Amino acid sequence: MEEVVHFYEHVPDAVSEAPRLSVGWGQLELARTQELMQRHLPAPPKTVLDIGGAAGVYSGWLGSLGYEMHLIDPVPRHVQQARQDARIASAEIGDARQIARPDESVDAVLLMGPLYHLTDRGDRLRALGEARRVLRSGGVLVAAAIGRFASLLASLVQGFIDDPRFAPILEEDLESGQHRNTTGEPEYFTTAFFHRPEELRAELVEAGFAVVELVGVEGPGWLAANFDERWADPARRNRLLDLLRSVEHEPGLICVSPHLLAVGKKA
Repeated sequence: MEEVVHFYEHVPDAVSEAPRLSVGWGQLELARTQELMQRHLPAPPKTVLDIGGAAGVYSGWLGSLGYEMHLIDPVPRHVQQARQDARIASAEIGDARQIARPDESVDAVLLMGPLYHLTDRGDRLRALGEARRVLRSGGVLVAAAIGRFASLLASLVQGFIDDPRFAPILEEDLESGQHRNTTGEPEYFTTAFFHRPEELRAELVEAGFAVVELVGVEGPGWLAANFDERWADPARRNRLLDLLRSVEHEPGLICVSPHLLAVGKKA
């Protein structure tokens, strides 16, 4: 976690979450994630705990919809940024594996980062166990993961597959899902674990959740030619989103998505 915290404390603003989600296919990730959250979260006003919520992109948005949002993140820079958003009820430094909240005290939990930054499966299960502990009966978990083949696909699209420094990183990503950036290039991300869909589902089930849905967030849509031009046109954007909804559960396409989203319910 020290590596991860150091990365987010010093990463250039252009690579941090809010700017990333406002340009290019980050806009697709944001829109689809918001859509999926609205599909499953209980209607406001409800209490939601955003664990690993970074600077509060999703907390602020949900707060504007009437949810009581409480954010926890291990990165001081993120917490300071989140505290500037009046739509977020509270923002505190914390660890997903040990949450300072009472049992059964929230209606929904977001895990939008911990499951890929906790590289040990036991730690991920502890984080999921903590999420389940603080959820009320029937509460909803929304958990994000990075797909196993995200770095392969991104390197092909963006061209850094030709960087010899990236070759051993990619090899390990594909072999084990353990991502380690040894280059110092912030574009190559930081310490993380990349899930296969079946691994993400198995972890939720082992932690005691009933899996309601597991989808590829961006699906193949992020590969669309002239993405910015397409996204700027409402008709073409809606056409793209409709197509992605139609294939969001297709097993052969889930792994084409850089991000996975699993929704679980506490029995």
